[in-house]
Amino acid sequence: MGSLQAAEMNEDEYTKLIRIMNSARVVIDNDACEDTTVVQVDCVKDHMLLLQLVQVLSDLNLVIKKAYITSDGNWFMDVFKVTDREGKKLRDQKILDYLKTSLESTACSLTSLRSSVGILPSKDYTLLELTGTDRPGLLSEVCAVLNDLNCNVVKAEVWTHNTRTAAVVQVTDKSTHGAIEDPNHLSKIKALLLNVLKGDSDSSTAKMTVSVGLTHAERRLHQLMFDDRDCEHSVVAEELKKKSRTRVTVLNCSDRDYTVVTVRSKDRPKLLFDTLCALTDMHYSVYHGTVDAGNSEAYQEHYIRPSVGQPVSSEAERRRIIRYLEAAIERRASEGLELELQAEDRIGLLSDVTRIIRECGLSIRRAEITTEGGKAMDTFYVSEMSGNLIDAKAVDSLRRQIGHATLRVKQSPALSPKPPEKANTTTFLDGLFKAWWFQGFITSYFLNFR
Repeated sequence: MGSLQAAEMNEDEYTKLIRIMNSARVVIDNDACEDTTVVQVDCVKDHMLLLQLVQVLSDLNLVIKKAYITSDGNWFMDVFKVTDREGKKLRDQKILDYLKTSLESTACSLTSLRSSVGILPSKDYTLLELTGTDRPGLLSEVCAVLNDLNCNVVKAEVWTHNTRTAAVVQVTDKSTHGAIEDPNHLSKIKALLLNVLKGDSDSSTAKMTVSVGLTHAERRLHQLMFDDRDCEHSVVAEELKKKSRTRVTVLNCSDRDYTVVTVRSKDRPKLLFDTLCALTDMHYSVYHGTVDAGNSEAYQEHYIRPSVGQPVSSEAERRRIIRYLEAAIERRASEGLELELQAEDRIGLLSDVTRIIRECGLSIRRAEITTEGGKAMDTFYVSEMSGNLIDAKAVDSLRRQIGHATLRVKQSPALSPKPPEKANTTTFLDGLFKAWWFQGFITSYFLNFR
């Protein structure tokens, strides 16, 4: 009996030792760099881990200014230099503690691809995933159908790219304020929304799924558009490529069995996250890499290998990597006009707002919709339906109908300047007449006085 207890104790100590050896180590340093907070993560390497770590940083709205990625055998080390959205160091101790805990928790859980999406059971709302051919007014039609079907949209993200659209929408039942559980109701929602997504196009281009669960919306949108092959619509893709500032090169490093991918693009938040989503969806792992985000341009260099198989050897695969990376980066790049809506939430609000946007001749390119504490906080990126600059009169009409205090417009090159006002001739002549009359009155007054 004593030897059995000793064996069990030794086994426990061995398990504890393995856990300590494999546990993640996260160090956050605010003194090492003058203008950024340095975050270092050391842990066991896993195919999904780098993306998960960057996802944590992105969810906290942190901006990655520089990053150094390296691995040695089965060990992985990442160094991120980050700031907040205002470009300042992280000073709030609560945020620093939360960041450290989140990174350690993520690094210690070696999860599968599906669990990385974050699907968990929930009875708070029903999750709708939509893909189809984009067209002006599509989101307005979807919102109108949901409103008619007694559904309230509490959160949604919508992306469009290269004539395709994808959306992740959380809805609740208006009567219960929870998930929609009636199978007949769910079937009706799926059938009607699928008809809206099909429009006049081939039914094979539209997909619609319903589930009760949670998901990481941005990660899921990348997967939906990847599966939809949004980068393979060649005519439109070539037109967009001419306007794009994204440049991707793929070279072989045969002596080390790596493929070297470099990306130059306009800098913006969550750029590294979008790049890693594409590489992960193509089943490539990053073994070494550097990221440098300048004032306006960002540079990325990644040494990658496929999760299974040999490094890139064919020209077709090289072109495939370039196409999918360009698509992943351009999906979030919005050149349109940014509209911010803040209002008291009510049933049908989203349906009304998207309808007014459509009636003003504007098309929604991307949308982030959130309802929290009875407040609707939505952001829409819109463009003119024919691709021209947005007429300032259309924006004025939009704000007048929705409410000037409710809708804030962020100035953009997509908005045409207002024409200069013509001189008011009538007002000028009236003023001249009044001046002449007053001068005559004074002259007459003094003559009579004398």
